[in-house]
Amino acid sequence: METYATALLYAIPFFVGLVLLEILYGTLVKDQKHNVMDTVSSLSSGLTNIIKDSLGLVVVLVGYPFLVEHLALMEIKTTWLVWLIAFLAIDFAGYWNHRLSHHVNIFWNQHVIHHSSEEFNLACALRQSISNLIGYFALLLIPAALLGVPSTVVAILAPIHLFAQFWYHTQHIGKMGWLEYLIVTPSQHRVHHAINPEYIDKNLGQILCIWDRMFGTFQEELDHVPPQYGVLKPASTWNPILINFQHLWRLTKDAWRTKNWVDKLRIWFMPTGWRPEDVAREYPISKIEDVFDFQKYQPESSLALKGYAIFQLLTNTGLMLFMFYNYSAIGFNNLLLFGAFVFVGIFGYTALMDRKRYALWIELVRGAMGLLLILVSGDWFGINSYLQWGSTLVGFYFLITIFCGFYFTYLEKTPKIQNPV
Repeated sequence: METYATALLYAIPFFVGLVLLEILYGTLVKDQKHNVMDTVSSLSSGLTNIIKDSLGLVVVLVGYPFLVEHLALMEIKTTWLVWLIAFLAIDFAGYWNHRLSHHVNIFWNQHVIHHSSEEFNLACALRQSISNLIGYFALLLIPAALLGVPSTVVAILAPIHLFAQFWYHTQHIGKMGWLEYLIVTPSQHRVHHAINPEYIDKNLGQILCIWDRMFGTFQEELDHVPPQYGVLKPASTWNPILINFQHLWRLTKDAWRTKNWVDKLRIWFMPTGWRPEDVAREYPISKIEDVFDFQKYQPESSLALKGYAIFQLLTNTGLMLFMFYNYSAIGFNNLLLFGAFVFVGIFGYTALMDRKRYALWIELVRGAMGLLLILVSGDWFGINSYLQWGSTLVGFYFLITIFCGFYFTYLEKTPKIQNPV
C-alpha cells in the first residue's frame, strides 16, 4: 500500500493538471465542458476512492498470486510475449467486469458513480467507486493464471491499464480515423456515457474496442444523435458518497417491501433496473423519459459558495497528499483516522454544495474534533516536522470550515438567479 501511496503523489497532480488544462482549453475556444460544482464533485469522488484504495479497505475474495500459484499449467518467461498476453488478459477481464457492472443489479451499484455526472469531461473520469468493497477481479484473470503469467507483471500492468482509461473522457477530440477500429476513443466513450436509447450499455471496452465488436456491444457515435449524459435515474446531489450507495439503498428497500420471497433474493442478480412487480406498482420511481428534455441538477449557488467548494477541494487534496508523503510515519491506525477526517470533510462540503442544513453539523463536529486533536497532540500527524506552523494552519482551516458552514447555512441569501458558471 505504501508503494501505491507513493505513486499517487505523482498521479494526482498529473490528473488534476490535465483537468485544469481541459478547462483552460474550453475557455480559450469558448466551448466549456465543465461547470464548477460538477467538477468539484467529480474530483471529490476521486479523492474518496483514493482514500479507500490507499488504505486497503476491501475484502479480496482471492488474489491473483494465489491463482497463478495453484492453477498455472505452464510458465511463461518474462519476455515481450508475456507482457502482451498479460495486457490482453487484463483488458479482456476488464471488458467482462464492465459488462457485469452494466447488466446486473448488485454490480451496477459499484459503477453508477462513474456515470452519475451529467457532464462529460476529464474530471468525470475520476468519479470512481467506494462501494466496491468485495475484490473479485482476479477471478476474471483465471485465463492468465492458467498460462502462468507472473503476478509481478499483472501488478505492474494493472494500474497502467487503469490510468490509460483517463484520456478519452473528453468532448474536445473528434473521431480518430483508423484508430476507431482498434482502441477505445473519446467518440466511442461518449457513446458509452450517454443515456440515449441508441447508446445505452454500449462500448464497454477499456483500452481495446475489439471486444465490443466481437461480442455485439459496439456502437458508433451518430452525427444525428448527440450524446446526453448522466443516468436515467438522476443522482440529484453533488455528494459522491451518497451517489455511491443510492442504487444499493433502492435495492434494499425493494427487497424489503416486496411480498414475494423469491423476489427478495433474485432482485440482486436480475438485470439492472429490474424491480419486483408489486413494488414497482406501489412505489414507482421516476426516470428520464426524454433525454433531450430534462433539467440537469444544478441548485442555486453563489460565486462565494463555488469559491469555497474549490477551496475545500484543494485543501483536502493537499491534506491527502501529505498523508501519502508521510504514509509510513503516520502508521496504519492513524492513517485510518486521517482518512476519516478527509472523508467526512468531503461529505460535509459536498452536502453544503447541495444546500443541506445538516452540512453545518458535520462541519462543526469535524472541525471541533480536528481542533481538539491538535490541542491534545500539539501537532497534526507529524506535519510540524515538515512545516513549523503546519498544525496551526490546519487548525485555522478547521476554524474556516466551521465559520463557512454557519455562513452558507444561515447567513448567505440564496441567489434568485441561477449562475450557470
